[in-house]
Amino acid sequence: QVQLVESGGGLVQAGGSLRLSCAASGSPFSINAMGWYRQAPGKQRELVALWFSGSSTRYADSVKGRFTISRDNAKNTVHLQMDSLKPEDTAVYYCNAIISGTPPYWGQGTQVTVSS
Repeated sequence: QVQLVESGGGLVQAGGSLRLSCAASGSPFSINAMGWYRQAPGKQRELVALWFSGSSTRYADSVKGRFTISRDNAKNTVHLQMDSLKPEDTAVYYCNAIISGTPPYWGQGTQVTVSS
């Protein structure tokens, strides 16, 4: 079992920055990948960024060059640094953790609102 606790959402003007954090507890050493998805009103949940246990990363095309995912292994935490935010980045952001052989784990979600 893994528990995910998110923090760092909020309201920011376009062009600004926010940093999301997701702390994993329970069985964090068995996590194969960890990252962020987002869901805007009326839209499907989509991948934002993932960090893999081999330290590789994956980003959605829409956030490449603006968002950076990183992992603090000592604290079992994943951070998402979001720069040059746009109104279309407005969504609920969900932390996600993947352990082989189990359904994915999800955080409770944190709202990010970017005003124009």
